[in-house]
Amino acid sequence: MLKTLDLIMIGSMVAAAAVTYSIKHHADEKLQEVRRLEAEIKLEKDTIDLLKADWALLTQPNRLERLLAVYGQDLQLQPTAPEQLVRPVELPMLKSEVPQPKVAEGEKSKDPVSDLITTGSVKP
Repeated sequence: MLKTLDLIMIGSMVAAAAVTYSIKHHADEKLQEVRRLEAEIKLEKDTIDLLKADWALLTQPNRLERLLAVYGQDLQLQPTAPEQLVRPVELPMLKSEVPQPKVAEGEKSKDPVSDLITTGSVKP
């Protein structure tokens, strides 16, 4: 007859087989999901490459010159002058020109409002 130990061993083997099957099934599902995501990523990369190629084609200087010749009168386009992009006064100041704080580090100012605002944890 079957002993208690034999029944326990058979039960543990069946449980181990069930756990192994569930782990394998879960791993297969994850592998399918990874393959699907890799396919989506490849499709997106291919789409980006195609869009970059289209952009390069659309912005070719000779094509733009032909379009300007055809539609120049209707659009009244003018070449962009360098000073139209940014004026020198609009450029940010140099780091050496940044004004220094009036209060030395570690000292308190005479304005109580700025003392409340200054935390001391961030050094200027």
